[in-house]
Amino acid sequence: MLRLTTLALLACTTPVLAQEINVYSHRQPELIQPLVDAFTAETGIKVNVAFVDKGMAERLVAEGDRSPADLVLTVDIARLMQIVEAGVTQPVQSDVLEANIPETLRDPGDQWFGLTARARIVYASKDRVAPGEVTTYEDLASDKWKGRLCTRSGLHDYNVALLGAVIAHDGEEAATAWAEGLKANLARKPDGGDRDQVKAIAAGECDIALGNTYYMGQMLADPEQVPAAESVNIVFPTFENGGTHLNISGVAMTKSAPNQENALRFMEWLSSDAAQKIYAETNHEYPVKPGVERSALVASWGEFTPDALPLADIAAQRPAAVKIMETVNFDG
Repeated sequence: MLRLTTLALLACTTPVLAQEINVYSHRQPELIQPLVDAFTAETGIKVNVAFVDKGMAERLVAEGDRSPADLVLTVDIARLMQIVEAGVTQPVQSDVLEANIPETLRDPGDQWFGLTARARIVYASKDRVAPGEVTTYEDLASDKWKGRLCTRSGLHDYNVALLGAVIAHDGEEAATAWAEGLKANLARKPDGGDRDQVKAIAAGECDIALGNTYYMGQMLADPEQVPAAESVNIVFPTFENGGTHLNISGVAMTKSAPNQENALRFMEWLSSDAAQKIYAETNHEYPVKPGVERSALVASWGEFTPDALPLADIAAQRPAAVKIMETVNFDG
């Protein structure tokens, strides 16, 4: 188990400018580059980022002890867990990470740490959905939404995580009924990504859709997608016995990490005020560190109460959630 402190890192006698770290990232390079540039400018440590869209766990397993990767950055708790379960990460104990990242957004075994949060919310037509009509996640399975709902594949990680949260809150039987009700309310077969659901609402194909908050920021930054984005409101549902579902982007250190000290330094820096602010402004996400302000755009979407359920509890329900989606043939 790695146990390092920032003071120990600062006391390192190896010239900082001669050092580097290697990162495998699910996140697009343009979303990571502002962070990399700021960290290198502050520390002199070079960060090499390899974009690995698919098969990251398999790649790390194949590389074994020869892997050059020090850290992995992922866009979802499910992908973090896949990498951890592949046995290619190591626990990291850090007072800085524990102080900066809430307990519900990091692994109890110190294998992974959340860096940003996004809410899984409802996009609702401004013209066809009345204020207050969207209430809870459970209510999305109500008959009142029949033929009015759009979503991406039920087997996509974002929807699997949401169903995992339903299981954790309400149990597998209720979650199965919820998935069946959601499917019965679909206006069309699940297709595309979250932005495609907003476009479908704008086109009149459905009235509401499941989506992540940050996609709205991305759409508003694209002149061609602005009209569709401006046709919907962001609504924050809650669980009947909880808050609004959150997912994360996160980081883990590989078991083979050849540059452990500087890798930890980067991890800790990513949880700092400076890095969290860059994340917030660049990616339209919520900082995980308490007290760091949201971007003005994200703040304009309104306040909500995050669900208090630990992400580790939700991730543990992934196999059951996938089984339910397959059993109800959600995408069929």
